[in-house]
Amino acid sequence: MAIDTTTYAVPLARTITDMRAEVATWRASGETVGLVPTMGALHEGHLSLIDVAKANGATKIIVSIFVNPTQFGPGEDFDAYPRTEATDAKKLGARADLIFAPNAAEMYPDGFGTTVTVKGVTNTLEGEARPTHFDGVATIVSKLLLAAQPDCAVFGEKDYQQLLAIRRMVADLTIPVQILGGPILREPDGLAMSSRNVYLTETERKAAGQLNVILKATAEAITEGADIKKATLDAEAKLFALGFDKIDYLTVRDTKTLQPVETLTEEARILVAAKIGQPRLLDNMPVLSNS
Repeated sequence: MAIDTTTYAVPLARTITDMRAEVATWRASGETVGLVPTMGALHEGHLSLIDVAKANGATKIIVSIFVNPTQFGPGEDFDAYPRTEATDAKKLGARADLIFAPNAAEMYPDGFGTTVTVKGVTNTLEGEARPTHFDGVATIVSKLLLAAQPDCAVFGEKDYQQLLAIRRMVADLTIPVQILGGPILREPDGLAMSSRNVYLTETERKAAGQLNVILKATAEAITEGADIKKATLDAEAKLFALGFDKIDYLTVRDTKTLQPVETLTEEARILVAAKIGQPRLLDNMPVLSNS
């Protein structure tokens, strides 16, 4: 195989070998490479990560599109997850220099037997709600980083725990890449952009738009001295009143370790995972300290 320049406006690589050959050509010309890993179904939040890479010196951009089976648990939406490669390529337009879109056999060939596990920061929150999730994320991200060998890679802050886990993994394995976080992009009503938002009914979408409002009000109340436990329980009650079906967590945590914060002495992070209808929505934002 070789780089496909005819299917889409953006050149396309299906194999690691072809992507590495293209990167080698760029390197020989003195280019700096940025990687934006995605599972496709691209929206403006994904596209904003390209801007982060470019702002940090990347002159060539790879966007990977791969719905990674190992990060989905039993009963999750792997089969239903939207796969929109042609539409994604159109959205990328001239903003990317290469799409890497492998199949499962390319990333997990017969006999594949390695799992990357990041301990510590993954043992809570998503790690409790989805016990196999971070092993799948760490394994595929390490493969993508080693396959593309970029100078930087960008991950959205909406998956804040994932960002921390990837930074921990890269530091521990001494992978020579800068991990950058991209700010959360939001819809006009403040709902964090997500590929899964399309699953929301009209009524659910209206309620979901209040998630960030409640989260922000809770963060501000805690900054002003409200009791953290009471404030978060009040926020949960408001979400249930809006029609949310399940709240896996709504909690204030240390920004680096994700350990629970009971008394605010420095900037922390408020994080939520809540389900309404079909999708499970994630959001987070800083909790500023007055001390």
